[in-house]
Amino acid sequence: MSDIILEMKNITKTFPGVKALDDVNLKVKKGEIHALCGENGAGKSTLMKVLSGVYPHGTYTGDILFEEKLCEFKDIKQSEHLGIVIIHQELALISTLSIAENIFLGNERASNGVVDWNETTRFTIELLKKVGLNELPNTLVKNISVGKQQLVEIAKALSKEVKLLILDEPTAALNEEDSNNLLDLIVGLKSNGITSILISHKLNEISKVADSITILRDGATIETLDTKTDKITENRIIKGMVGRELVNRYPIREPKIGEVVFEVKNWNAYHHATTERKVCDNVNINIRKGEVVGIAGLMGAGRTELAMSVFGKSYGRNISGQIFKDGKEINASTISKAIENGIAYVTEDRKEYGLVLIDHIKGNMTLANLKRISKHGVINENQEIVHVKELCKSLNVKCSGILQKTGNLSGGNQQKVILSKWIFAEPDILMLDEPTRGIDVGAKYEIYTIINRLVNEGKSILFISSELPELLGMCDRIYVMNQSKIIGELSAKEASQEKIMKMIITQGQGV
Repeated sequence: MSDIILEMKNITKTFPGVKALDDVNLKVKKGEIHALCGENGAGKSTLMKVLSGVYPHGTYTGDILFEEKLCEFKDIKQSEHLGIVIIHQELALISTLSIAENIFLGNERASNGVVDWNETTRFTIELLKKVGLNELPNTLVKNISVGKQQLVEIAKALSKEVKLLILDEPTAALNEEDSNNLLDLIVGLKSNGITSILISHKLNEISKVADSITILRDGATIETLDTKTDKITENRIIKGMVGRELVNRYPIREPKIGEVVFEVKNWNAYHHATTERKVCDNVNINIRKGEVVGIAGLMGAGRTELAMSVFGKSYGRNISGQIFKDGKEINASTISKAIENGIAYVTEDRKEYGLVLIDHIKGNMTLANLKRISKHGVINENQEIVHVKELCKSLNVKCSGILQKTGNLSGGNQQKVILSKWIFAEPDILMLDEPTRGIDVGAKYEIYTIINRLVNEGKSILFISSELPELLGMCDRIYVMNQSKIIGELSAKEASQEKIMKMIITQGQGV
């Protein structure tokens, strides 16, 4: 019997105006962790959607062999019946249902149409134990962290007797500790005979756990590497992904920093639901003209809450404090007033809050500043088209045209569209919340280049990121935030990962 559990032969998939997969071939061995790498838009997620039946047989050409049998999946249920389970980057959990209800949704433990809740609870406890999650089965999903929700998704997959588990960017929204726990779990599943396909842009994670690595570029297979026999470095993987050497991960910039243009003083905010919980505790920060200022901190430190509460009080309750621009106090109490005062916020959740996915690129890019292209409430469409085409060219948005639906773009290009939207609003202060989350190294470099260009033009950037190397590579100054407070400030020269983490750990211990 073959040691190959999955073979995909000559898979080609076309969407209107673009060939997403071009004669792709993939072989996965039983019991291995097989990483799938490539830039955004390379075809990784599309290939896995073909495999799992999201794109049914007949919508693509080529063959899928699973356990040496030809498969022609009409839907995702057919692939799951054979033990192929996919966990998408956007988790498919219902937040208002319990953990147990989510795990067995569509796969209920029932007799004669009646759910057996005792059996459901018993199985849930067993599954949660397997994934190392210490939560009660009746806990609502909305009340647990994103890291724990990932474990619920894996428990759900185990309930379907999974043989091949596909994980699409499973650690994109996780902090370092949760990411390591999840990777350890995947390695543990391997020891139990479960094969995994791991899609990730975090090359250090791939190097840590993968047995094989297949690289896709522009919808085609470039090569498959064996981590045991091939000499694999991050630079080699990057070269395969982008087609060239990427010498510097962060573009070089000569800082031209001016006077303080933006200040937040004595800022306090409380959780929007748990009103006794403070999410910003007497925060004081400032940004100078032409400066990139980072905010480092663990998940839950209050970084996003700070940015959103400052941006038109779009998050939180009982908000107090002062905002100054160019030395004068301003009123940014609503989103429209914040925009009028030259403040913009690029959300960490581009699909939920940043973009209208069913609308085209043109509609998204001009949405934050329609006044700029309208007169007496009527949009000048010719003017709009000119601006949007300029933005697409300036930010190198890869698309079939400005009328392409935003939801059909890759993650990196969606990120460029949301950046374009706020650049079009002509802000002076741009707050970027995890601007490179879930995008590849090539697209990250392009985003960094855009940031550098903006500050060289005199804009001021507040940069929130969970990736410390990114903050160290891009920022002129870094604030460290923990437990809703600013606990330190470091210049680019004195900042290091060790210093930042030491600040967080010692403050967390009350030292």
